[in-house]
Amino acid sequence: MSLSNFAITELPLERTEMKTEMPSKKQIRYYKTLQDDFVESSDQEHTLPDDYIWIRESKGARFARPVLYAIGYLFALLYGKLVLHLKIVRAVDMKDYRTTGAVVYGNHTQPIGDVFVPGLVCAPKRCYTIASPANLGIPVIGALLPWMGALPIPSDFRQMKKFLGAVRQRLQENNCVVVYPEQHVWPYCTQIRPYPATSFDYAVKNEVPAFCMTTTYQRRRFSKKPRTTVYLDGPFCADASLSPQAQKEALRDQVYACMQKRSEQSTYVYVEYRPAAEENGTTDK
Repeated sequence: MSLSNFAITELPLERTEMKTEMPSKKQIRYYKTLQDDFVESSDQEHTLPDDYIWIRESKGARFARPVLYAIGYLFALLYGKLVLHLKIVRAVDMKDYRTTGAVVYGNHTQPIGDVFVPGLVCAPKRCYTIASPANLGIPVIGALLPWMGALPIPSDFRQMKKFLGAVRQRLQENNCVVVYPEQHVWPYCTQIRPYPATSFDYAVKNEVPAFCMTTTYQRRRFSKKPRTTVYLDGPFCADASLSPQAQKEALRDQVYACMQKRSEQSTYVYVEYRPAAEENGTTDK
């Protein structure tokens, strides 16, 4: 099914037909468009300074980056085990792709986990995650995120050249660049929201394979919060015989179809999302 003509802000999410369990008092959240924000930082309007540097090359920076990345990796191990009750299922081993960069696309359902979990999923490759500049406005941790692999999106079009250069450099260094094409965090959402082909330009222009990382949720015994299972699939490669735009759309369609299929492994709805038109009471946000 082609997604080329999806109206991203207008289409309602399709209700899943799979058998799922729901907690007795589940959370229901209502959305007006698929661009609604359900998680905001304390400085949601944070912008990057004009002289922002995406990759610092000083001796101090080269020393600090691997140290802070390792700390982030350890935090991910603890957070995954103690909070997310994380299980990772890999249909592909990133060890086989040590000599190439890769763009990994994921569904955006964890405000903290989506920052740190990709490092576990894509190991031993290092991950750099494209993120909203609002994340840098988070007290304390925000300033550390770039050192742990965050690549904030430019606040000004004039910064785009340097940003794209940083993405290209990280891919040329055979790292993973992680993208959340849904753009907005919907905690514990079990459905894949439609998304445009725009972000697939990273894979097409840099001529690297794409992978998808799908987060799903299952029931846990003795707890209302679900267990988290993340699936890694790929590679998906652009068809060089097509035009650049057609390559992006075809690649997006492949990744989206795979995410849709993997999302069927969600068997527990902790938070349900409904169109605002269905709301007949107070929103649960």
